[in-house]
Amino acid sequence: MRQFDPTSLKRAAIAFGAALGALGVAGPAGAQENGSGDVTFNRDVMPILQAKCQECHQEGSIAPMSLLTYRDAYRWASGIREKVSNRVMPPWHLDPTVGIQEFRNDRSLSGAEIETIVAWIDGGRVEGDPADLPPPVEFPDPNEWRLLDEFGEPDLVIASEPFTLEAETMDKWWRPVTPTGITEPRWVKAIEIRPAGNDGRTITHHVLAFLQQNEEESPMSARIVEASTRGGAMGGPDLFMEWAVGKEGEIFPEGAGKIMLPGSQIRWEVHLHAMGERVEDSYVELGVWFYPRGEEPRNRTRLMIYNATGRTGLDIPPGEIAVTQDFHTLRWPARLENFQPHMHMRGKAMSLEAIYPDGRKELINQVDNFQWNWHINYIYEEDAAPLLPAGTTLVITAWHDNTAENPNNPDHEQWVGYGDRTVDEMAHLWVDVTYLDPAEFEALVAAREEARRAAEAATNNSNH
Repeated sequence: MRQFDPTSLKRAAIAFGAALGALGVAGPAGAQENGSGDVTFNRDVMPILQAKCQECHQEGSIAPMSLLTYRDAYRWASGIREKVSNRVMPPWHLDPTVGIQEFRNDRSLSGAEIETIVAWIDGGRVEGDPADLPPPVEFPDPNEWRLLDEFGEPDLVIASEPFTLEAETMDKWWRPVTPTGITEPRWVKAIEIRPAGNDGRTITHHVLAFLQQNEEESPMSARIVEASTRGGAMGGPDLFMEWAVGKEGEIFPEGAGKIMLPGSQIRWEVHLHAMGERVEDSYVELGVWFYPRGEEPRNRTRLMIYNATGRTGLDIPPGEIAVTQDFHTLRWPARLENFQPHMHMRGKAMSLEAIYPDGRKELINQVDNFQWNWHINYIYEEDAAPLLPAGTTLVITAWHDNTAENPNNPDHEQWVGYGDRTVDEMAHLWVDVTYLDPAEFEALVAAREEARRAAEAATNNSNH
């Protein structure tokens, strides 16, 4: 499963633009246009912006300013320095010092790239030789399906009923039900949700799509709800897909997918947030790409919600940093496809740890710089996705900062509890879990171990 999100919620972009605007400068009048500094824009900085920034920072995309030219970058240089140095932008808030670091959708800046940008800004913002400037990059239309280039148009598009949101109102939840029109069983290879209609991306906070269909109870294919001695998790086949800021499409790994049955329906849950203007006729769409008829994947992937709230739930005192934790035991061998923390405005950090049946512990990943406007889905490379035996306990730990030092905190004098509104709090992980046949699991573990030994042998040989 993989995806990239070049669009996001407009309020996040507006806030970012305001911060940069406060730090920005007027233009490159005082800079060396063709200086001989160690770091130049044309040679060193522009390739980084093209690879990691410009898909959002261009006319018509989500970001509030363009970074397509030297003049653009010069104007916003001070703000860029602040955001890049603090690992707020690009939106990739994973702790780079612990856990797995191999991801299919890695949009982060390396330490060397951060140093390059900072050195360019601190060294006089030199433009450099025009001959060093790489050609412009042609980016996809942000209003098209993100998986269009890889799969073509979706095999099936399901749209919700339209909705209207007033300019100023409390958060709303739109929950219509839409028939899928499926007349035969079909396995799903990829899915994508996108807000549509008038300003749909502006007012849509998140979308859940539940696949409602009749299935025979089966431990490996029917409705699964993980249970443990410390809380539980919701998910399984009913939860078809979730869309939020920083997450768009999903591609399931080879040999895995989801199944849609005749007579099925999509039950939507669309969280709407007013943005100061009345919005009419907005809706959400679900695009589905199928496996070829007759091709059935071996395994079924389930989107799980692993809570981090424990038995007591969330009860965050004013002016304090609160820590909560929960435990979830895997019933069968499994591969975890992604790591996606979800919290709200007081969210500070979240970690995922595995306790193996033999007692070993492993910190799989940790977000230490959570930004509530960006719900990034960190998707593992295939050869790095955690392979966990049956009986492994997943430990999810969450930190919430309800102090005045948290710049996102709307009111540090309030007690905060669990709730659906953005001013309330949540703490859970979205994880796509692919349960594996025991024999297949052992084969994958053995193949990965063989690859590791081969890599070590190659390294040792090169050192000699």
